[in-house]
Amino acid sequence: MVKSALLFAILAVSARGQQPSPAAIAGSGEDEAAVVRGGEAFAAQCASCHGSAARGLTPQTDLMRSALVRADTRGDRIGPFLRAGHPPTKPATLNETRAADVIAWLHAHLYGVAHAGASEFLNLLTGDPQKGREFFEGKGGCAACHSATGDLAGVGEKYDPPVLQSLWLNPRRRRAVRTVTVTPQSGPSRSGTLERIDEYNLVLRDGDGAYRSIALEDDEPRVEIHDPLQPHFDLYRRLTDAQIHDMTAYLATLK
Repeated sequence: MVKSALLFAILAVSARGQQPSPAAIAGSGEDEAAVVRGGEAFAAQCASCHGSAARGLTPQTDLMRSALVRADTRGDRIGPFLRAGHPPTKPATLNETRAADVIAWLHAHLYGVAHAGASEFLNLLTGDPQKGREFFEGKGGCAACHSATGDLAGVGEKYDPPVLQSLWLNPRRRRAVRTVTVTPQSGPSRSGTLERIDEYNLVLRDGDGAYRSIALEDDEPRVEIHDPLQPHFDLYRRLTDAQIHDMTAYLATLK
């Protein structure tokens, strides 16, 4: 009887999926009900490969280190991937609503991972600030867009170390303005602010404020997206733990 009750409890937790903490949900800005539903959908259809907390059964299936997941803002990267079916040979099993719930759950989990151990923030400042400065001005390429005496002046005083590390390592794209140029095989190109893109359509807002919906098919038309935050996500793929700690230690000195 006891074994049956324990098995039932384990199965019940598995069916719900491992939910992010209330703090992670609140910090991510996602709707709590959507996150709960997303956890149930993820447990039913994704956890067998990616684990109950999306940390993967192997390093290759860890979604918390996935460049696609970390680069997502409003479902623009994850959504098309989920709706297309995964792997590509498998029919899509998530409709628009369930896909949106899974995305909310992943966003909340990612926020929780980025802010893990926030109460022990002093442990983050173990790097070498001088090496961090050298990386900032050199190999990291950070100085191409940022300045220690300009936009980053006082950042070390404004944010606690865990928040500071999260901001540069995993910046949220909700307010980032991405621009796009769409070039058909014939006719003039169109440029403007990217509002939405999936595997079928692209919506941009041009210089006059008008919204333009453009159908996408195969490689037509050619789409060029400029994302000011993309260098952060490109950098993430090649960062070492030492470089992460050195950079955070350096940024913490900018007061």
